[in-house]
Amino acid sequence: MITLLIPLEGETANPLALEWPEVIASLVFLGILYFVFQKAVVPRFEATYAERTAAIQGGIEKAEKAQEAADAALAQYTEQLAEARTEAARIREEAKTQGTQILAELREQAQAEAARIKAAGEAQLEAERAQLLTQLRNEIGGLATTLAGRIVGESLEDDERARRTVDRFIADLEAESNEPQTVDHS
Repeated sequence: MITLLIPLEGETANPLALEWPEVIASLVFLGILYFVFQKAVVPRFEATYAERTAAIQGGIEKAEKAQEAADAALAQYTEQLAEARTEAARIREEAKTQGTQILAELREQAQAEAARIKAAGEAQLEAERAQLLTQLRNEIGGLATTLAGRIVGESLEDDERARRTVDRFIADLEAESNEPQTVDHS
């Protein structure tokens, strides 16, 4: 049982003694405060908590989707890079093959051109040689006829006979120059 300690006259009040009207008023006030918190403040706190949880969850989901998109983009980029490298290697090989083929064609053309120039030069040389031989025969023939006429003391004006003599002389000279010369080492 609870007894109220009421100070008697001349006594001082005990500071630790309970004042029942204050205790009851405090309990009623606490109940009202609890009711107000339950009806007004707690639902707002829960709503704010739910919003923040949803926002955080949505942010996490967005971040996961962004990460998936970034991973997909990275995979696509990596694939495209590999394809580009493969294509570049193929183009390099193709260019190398074409370069080799072009070099071979240019060498063939150069060799054909060189052969053509050589053949043309040889033909021109042969024609000039034949022309020089003809001129030389005519000049030698004229000189030989004049010289023979001076030696013999008569004019060798018969061209046909002079020509035959000159031709025979030149043929003999050519035959001698074509024969292999042997050296006698005795």
